[in-house]
Amino acid sequence: MKIFASYRLRTVTAALALCTASAHAAGDGVPVGEDRLARLVADTVRPVMAQYEVPGMAVAVTVRGKSQVFNFGLASKADATPVTEHTLFEIGSVSKTFTATLASYAAQRGAISFSDKASQYLPGLAGSSLDAISLLELGTYTAGGLPLQFPDAVTTSDQMLAYFKEWKPTYAAGTHRQYSNPSIGLFGYLAARSLGEPFDNLMEHRIFPGLGLKHSFIRVPQSRMGDYAYGYKDGKPIRVNPGMFDSEAYGVKTTAADMIRFVEANMDGARLEPTLQRAVTGTHTGYFRVGPMTQGLGWEMYTWPTSLEDLLTGNAAGMLEPKEVARLAPPQPPRADVLINKTGSTNGFGAYVVFVPARQIGVVMLANRNLPIPERVRAAYQILKALDAQ
Repeated sequence: MKIFASYRLRTVTAALALCTASAHAAGDGVPVGEDRLARLVADTVRPVMAQYEVPGMAVAVTVRGKSQVFNFGLASKADATPVTEHTLFEIGSVSKTFTATLASYAAQRGAISFSDKASQYLPGLAGSSLDAISLLELGTYTAGGLPLQFPDAVTTSDQMLAYFKEWKPTYAAGTHRQYSNPSIGLFGYLAARSLGEPFDNLMEHRIFPGLGLKHSFIRVPQSRMGDYAYGYKDGKPIRVNPGMFDSEAYGVKTTAADMIRFVEANMDGARLEPTLQRAVTGTHTGYFRVGPMTQGLGWEMYTWPTSLEDLLTGNAAGMLEPKEVARLAPPQPPRADVLINKTGSTNGFGAYVVFVPARQIGVVMLANRNLPIPERVRAAYQILKALDAQ
């Protein structure tokens, strides 16, 4: 049974509504009392929201297949719309874990091999540096120095193709990790081409439904726009802007309940269709190590138990810069005794997902302000450690 708890919190500032609202069991409306976990989550989240003036947040936790969602504050300040179990948040780069799942699915279907060269799936890249760069190197940010973002002038498919044809690596492929939306964006784009359908269609009609996610979208339908939270930057409402490979790199909008289902599918995919189950598990394969972090597909992993210090190091701003990597040969097979995580941000939203398969515990944090990543990591780690003690 999925349990949801919803809180309206008392006003802390003019921009932050907080209250102690009701909790209910999903589907049957049976009241449930606040327990120690509910108090822990609230006591962890409220100070962070107050300090950073976060209008609204949803926190989901799972412990051995049982999940709870705790909702705080406002999805929209303009009309005082509360965050509920239906609220859609932008999850920024956590979207990359779905892109990785789609690419892994294509590999399981035999449509691609990660060792294939990128130009094999887009003939227009023939004769470019992408002739010597594998799909795996694109998917792990080790292509040789692709930047964090496309230049502003790249807004069309023709401009994207021209950019990649002209791009020259700074490093030998597979030697340095440089976090890059163009890199994993092209990874997802080529995987979709191999399956013969547009990326958005594959995600919304195959991957999301296959995972049992009924409230996750690339393109929010008009019927759900009322549930789509506003993000906030400098006190003003904002939503993500279109951009090249936005769907692949940072385009998912979803609920905390769907995200915790995704976490559960990553820890135990027994209920998934076998090909998709293998695809999800495959994203946990470790390919490169940089500092305390092992780079998988979309996900980033640490040996469990993991110290907060290592987790903060692996999620520090400096990880956006080029880092020399150690290739794992052979790749590290998926393991249960790891902590797996991913952060994500857009201009108005901040997300963090973390879970430990061996302990069957996980935490999802979605906020409609881009609060500092270290604060998200500290808060989620505190909750995760409490779950581990249960």
